[in-house]
Amino acid sequence: MTNQPLSSSNPRVDLEYRRRKNAEEMRYQVISFTLMIFLTFVAFGVVAIKGFTAWFVVPFILLLACVQVVFQLFYFMHMSHKGHEAPSMFLFTGVFLAMIMVWAFMTIIWW
Repeated sequence: MTNQPLSSSNPRVDLEYRRRKNAEEMRYQVISFTLMIFLTFVAFGVVAIKGFTAWFVVPFILLLACVQVVFQLFYFMHMSHKGHEAPSMFLFTGVFLAMIMVWAFMTIIWW
């Protein structure tokens, strides 16, 4: 895709560019939504099947939840767009610090 300016002297070009970008964005959101619904069904299926132990089910569901959080952040909250670098940095720093705190308290309690 070429880098076209957002505002040119021709309004028709701007309209076509916005339509194309909106269609592309909508396609990504529909694909992301479909994948999230599929991951939810997978999680329900894993819980419904009695052959899996809790030692497998709980980490697997947490992994699927993390994948869904990433989908929601990047596609529904538009964190992949330009201009969202600072909020992304603060968000991921907070997640990193929370993970360190959980890990620290788990090691204090369990060891």
